[in-house]
Amino acid sequence: MRIVLTSDQSLTSTFREIPLLDFLPCAPVENVPKFIYRILDTQLPEENGKLIKAPYAIRKIEAALLKDGFKREEVVVAHPKKIEKFIDEKTTIVGVNTMDPYGLGPVTLMFTEGGKKTSYSKYLFTSLIRRLRDFRKRRGYKFKIVVGSQGAWQLELKQDLTEELEIDHVISGEVEHVIGNIFRNIETGGEDKFIKINTWPKIEEIPTIVNPTYKGMVEVMRGCGRGCRFCSPNLRMARFNPIDKILKEVDINLSVGQRRAWLHSEDIFNYMVKDRRNFYPNEEAVIDLFEHVLNKVDFANPTHGTAAGALAAPRILKRVAELNHANLNKWIGIQVGFETASPELIKKIANNKMKPFSAEEWPWVLLNGTYAFNKFYWFPAYTTIVGLPQETDEDEIDTARLIITMEKKLHEKLGEKAHFSVTPLCFVPMGSLKKNEFFNIEENLTKGRILHIYHAWKHLAWEVDHGLKRVTREKPNFLIFAPLAKLGSRLVVRSIRKWAIKKGINVDKPLEPMNIKIEEIKVD
Repeated sequence: MRIVLTSDQSLTSTFREIPLLDFLPCAPVENVPKFIYRILDTQLPEENGKLIKAPYAIRKIEAALLKDGFKREEVVVAHPKKIEKFIDEKTTIVGVNTMDPYGLGPVTLMFTEGGKKTSYSKYLFTSLIRRLRDFRKRRGYKFKIVVGSQGAWQLELKQDLTEELEIDHVISGEVEHVIGNIFRNIETGGEDKFIKINTWPKIEEIPTIVNPTYKGMVEVMRGCGRGCRFCSPNLRMARFNPIDKILKEVDINLSVGQRRAWLHSEDIFNYMVKDRRNFYPNEEAVIDLFEHVLNKVDFANPTHGTAAGALAAPRILKRVAELNHANLNKWIGIQVGFETASPELIKKIANNKMKPFSAEEWPWVLLNGTYAFNKFYWFPAYTTIVGLPQETDEDEIDTARLIITMEKKLHEKLGEKAHFSVTPLCFVPMGSLKKNEFFNIEENLTKGRILHIYHAWKHLAWEVDHGLKRVTREKPNFLIFAPLAKLGSRLVVRSIRKWAIKKGINVDKPLEPMNIKIEEIKVD
C-alpha cells in the first residue's frame, strides 16, 4: 500500500462511550495502572485491519488525497494495532495523526505534575512510532514516518526525542489544499523535516469525508474569529460549511448506523455569524443547522461553545433542547472556556470572548450563561487556565470564588438541574502567547492557584457523585466506570488538600461568594 494513515491508540479508543473519559490518556502511567486503563479502553471496530470509523482528522486527509489524484487502492486508514499488515516495499509514507504526542497539552501537564510523569498519550504515541521505526529496520523498508496534528509543535519543541524516534517529517497547519503536493514531495525527497503550512484552505478546498468518522463527528465551521490570544484555532479566519456539505458528511456516518452527530466548531454560537464586531449569534442559522441535522439523526450536540454566545441567544438553547428531547436524564454536553474570573485579565487575553457583553460583566456572564445552559438541559464542561501571563493571585482567588458562587446560586435557583464541571489546565504557550514560558506546576504554585485548583476539583468530585449518572443514564458501562471515577476524583481532592497543607494553605477556610445575581431568562 502506497500511503498508510493511522493514529495512536489514544485516538482510536471509544472509552466505553462514557462522556469526558476521552481525557483518560492525559493521566500518568505511574498513577493509573495499565490493567485499569485496559478495562476502560475499548477500541474502534476494524475490518481486516481497516478502521470502519476513524478520527475526523484522518478522514479529512484521506479525502484530500483522493481528491488530489491518489487512487483509492493506494490509500488506507489502518487501525494502529494492525498497521504492519498494510506496509510493504511499495509503501512510501506512513502518516500518523496525534493529539498530544509528548504529553505537553494543558490537561496533561496538570495531571502529570508538569510533565514529570509519563501520560498515556505520550506512552501510546511513542510506542507506536518505535514499533514503526523498528519494523522499518527489520524489513529494510524505505517508507517515511510523517506525523501531523495540532500537537505537532511538541515534536519540534522536543527535537531530541523526535530524532530518537526517527520521525522523518512533521506537518503543522491546515493542509487539505496542499497535502497531495506535500506527500509527493516527501516521496521524492524534496521536503524539509518540519513543514509549516501558513495558508488556509477555502471552504471549497476542504473535501467532504468519504468514509465514516468516530462519534459521527462532522465539522460545521473552521476557525473562530474571536481572537483569544492563548488559543491557536481562535486566531484563524472563520469559515463556515454550508448545510448541504454538512449533511453529506452526516449521511456518510449514517451509512454505518451512527444515529448521533457531533457538530464540531470552536464556537457553535458563531456558526454563520454576521456580526463580527459584537459576535451576536446568528440564531436562525444555528437553529436551522440543528433542525436539518436532527431531521436525519436521533441526537446532535456541539463540541464547543461560549457562555456569552449561549446567554446572548438562549432561544438556540431552547430549540436545540426541544429537537433533542433533552430532559433531566438526557443532557446536551458542550465544552466551554471559562479561563478566569478576572475581568481585567480576560480583557488582556481574550477581549472578544465575552461579547456581545463587556469584560466588566465577565463573572456575571459565566454565572448567567451557565444558568441559561442548565435551564434548557445543556451541561457545560468548563476549562480554566492556571498560570496565565499577567495574572495576579487575586485573579486566581476570584476564580475559586466564582466557582463557589456558581455552585451555590445555581443550586438555589435550579435544584437538580444545576450542573457544570470546571477542569483547571496549565498554561501552555500557544497562539500569540507562544513566546511566554510554560507554567511550572511545581515551582509556581501560589495560594490563589492552589485555591483555584482545589475548588475546581472539589466541584468536579461533587458532579461525579451527583451529575455523572445524569449524563450516562443510557450507558450500561457507567456501572464499571462510576466506582473508579468516584474514587479517583476523591483521591485527587485529598491529594490537593495535602499538597496545600504542606504549603501552609487552608483550603477549607470559607471563601466569600461574589456579589452577582442570576437574572431571569425569557425566551419567546
